[in-house]
Formats: sequence, C-alpha cells, structure tokens
Amino acid sequence: MGMSGGNATMQNPMVGGAPMFPTKDIVDNAVNSKDHTTLVAAVKAADLVGTLKSPGPFTVFAPTNTAFAALPAGTVDTLLKPENKPTLTKVLTYHVVPGRMDGTALAKAIQAGGGKAMLKTASGDTLTAAMSGGKVMVTDAKGGTATVTIANVYQSNGVIHVVDKVLLPG
Repeated sequence: MGMSGGNATMQNPMVGGAPMFPTKDIVDNAVNSKDHTTLVAAVKAADLVGTLKSPGPFTVFAPTNTAFAALPAGTVDTLLKPENKPTLTKVLTYHVVPGRMDGTALAKAIQAGGGKAMLKTASGDTLTAAMSGGKVMVTDAKGGTATVTIANVYQSNGVIHVVDKVLLPG
C-alpha cells in the first residue's frame, strides 16, 4: 500500500500562480489568480461578487483570460459595458452550477447519464458534461466545448473547475 504522493491532495492547488485556499470563498481566491483577471473584472461588472461570496455552495467553471481572449474581437469589451450587464450576467451565471460538484460527483453524474450529465446552471440553462481522455468536457448550448484543465479547486463555498473556453448560453 504505497502512499507516495498521498499528501499531494491536501496541498492547495495553484491556479494562475497563486495558491487556492479552501478556507477562502470563490471571489477571494479568484482575485489572486493572474489567469482569471478577466473573469474577476466581469464578475465585478455584473455585480455578482455578493452572490459568489454567499454560502452557496456553487460549482464554478472558471474560464481563463486566454479563454476570454479567444472570443471574437471586442466581445469582452462589449460585455463589460454597463448597458450589457444583463447579457454579461447571463453568460457568467451560465458558468455556475448550484451545489458542490467536484470531479468525483461530475464523473458519477456522467456515468449515471450514460456518458452525459445535464447540468442545470444558475442562469436557468443547461450545460452538458462528458468524459474524454480522462478529462471532463463541458459543452454549451451553442455546441462549444471547454475542457476542465484544473479540477477540484475547493473553496469555502464551493468548488472551481478551471476551463479553457468561455461557455455561451443559447
């Protein structure tokens, strides 16, 4: 029963060069990740800070800056304008699934669904999760698929899965 590396699970995962502390909430951890400055700016613009600091729990698929940068030119700037707050809010809440669904829970849901799990998001829409090559893939309403690049970043009020694409509601 070799336990080599058994303690690795107890260490705080690094996201965007910063340790993520399970005692901190989603917002307090995200602000420290240099890979999530766009997401944090968007959460602030959409007035979702209060929501994401509440007890939750929430499962957040957190797109990196690179994921936001991959959107068509000008998309992020447009979304951050005050007049587009409803759209921005919808896009962001589409990345939030109520409850604490870590990788194990996601895998179980995918298995139970015969290879696909339909996840009801905070925006009222659906994301489809599936496994591919040992990684969780999340598909949006438009057919775009994001890969979970860092899973199970535990927070005091939920769990974050870092994704490489911005998911878009229908």
